[in-house]
Amino acid sequence: MLQNVTLAPSRRALEFGIYRDGDNNLDRVQSAVIDQAVDVSRNDSSIEFTVEDTTARHGGRLHTDDFTVAGGRTGHVTTTPAHDMSDEANLARFVARTLDNAEASGAKQTWIDLVDHGGGDGGGLETGDGSVMSMPDIAKAVTDGIALHAQAHPEDAGRGIDGVVANQCLMDTMGFADALSHAGVKYLAASPETMLAPGVPTGVAHDIAQHEDDPRAMARSMVSDVMRTAYGDFFGSIRPAAAFDVLDLDANKMARAETSIKRLNDDVVGASKGAAARTAIRDDVRGVDGMVRFPQSTPDMPWHADRPAIAVYDRIAGDARLDQTLRRDARDAAAAVRNLVLAHRESSSFEPFGGADYSDAAGPTVHLPTSRGQIDPWAKAGVSETNNDFFHDVDGPALARAIA
Repeated sequence: MLQNVTLAPSRRALEFGIYRDGDNNLDRVQSAVIDQAVDVSRNDSSIEFTVEDTTARHGGRLHTDDFTVAGGRTGHVTTTPAHDMSDEANLARFVARTLDNAEASGAKQTWIDLVDHGGGDGGGLETGDGSVMSMPDIAKAVTDGIALHAQAHPEDAGRGIDGVVANQCLMDTMGFADALSHAGVKYLAASPETMLAPGVPTGVAHDIAQHEDDPRAMARSMVSDVMRTAYGDFFGSIRPAAAFDVLDLDANKMARAETSIKRLNDDVVGASKGAAARTAIRDDVRGVDGMVRFPQSTPDMPWHADRPAIAVYDRIAGDARLDQTLRRDARDAAAAVRNLVLAHRESSSFEPFGGADYSDAAGPTVHLPTSRGQIDPWAKAGVSETNNDFFHDVDGPALARAIA
């Protein structure tokens, strides 16, 4: 006799949220990430996309479309007046909605992709008036969105955001990594430098879904896809990124990195009381270029002080002019930061940026100003790279006063 069989609903490998702010000059070019999502979902049924897209396309008026993408088709489409995409509460609601859909689809992982202009520890998700959501508020939005989902769905309260793709410039920073880690995020995929729009290809969702049990393989595939993608319609054979990383935000690893960096910073503050040591340290820091290696950079840009942490710490560790304790602590700091990097790739000659060399741009950046003018030059405009917990927790203000 045949028994009645109840078929379990199919479970997705990944719910991938795309939060795209087209309220600026990137609207047309970054819209490619939505088309890519349709293609990815058509070829990989294990992925569903939750999309919030603020755009002027399809009618010329700025508006917001909310929808899902699965199986190569869009669904559940709603159109409303344009949302304020740089509002923390708006992003929190999107995070919650993505988690709601992840529960409904039985997704094993949930990631979000933040698509817009970015400014490192200064923040991102720019609006039409040039304001941005601060980096701490981006992380808070993730925390708040997780809480909203848990409140509405206590049966799924353990679900969180596994990873963040920062399809924005300059967001591969220790400060952003630290803030996301405190929000429970496990991975950050980002570039330390500016990116060429449309930036990170949505195909990285397939890399995540395909390697759900192997983080290093996932990271290698994501970095490979980013660094080999060519956007022929816009830039010929030019790739979107000069450098790209996937970071492991494990809480223990992040704590070790923070402790090591604070110890080194305190060493530097003490050593800088001597003129010879201060000169040596400033030479070492200045010897590593900040993340504005593009021809259009201006002297007032804050990212002149955003330097690859590993490269700076390695340089200090190898400086025979400095005492052994400081050099040892620099080696420890470099090792701790290096331990966060699951995969990376850099360009030794990035043609769009005048052939600038990014071969030392492995891993996240830290804010290391060597002149007073490099300390938050855009603070009066509301963009601060030092107004975050990480900078203060590692004694960044004291370090800046010592060497700037």
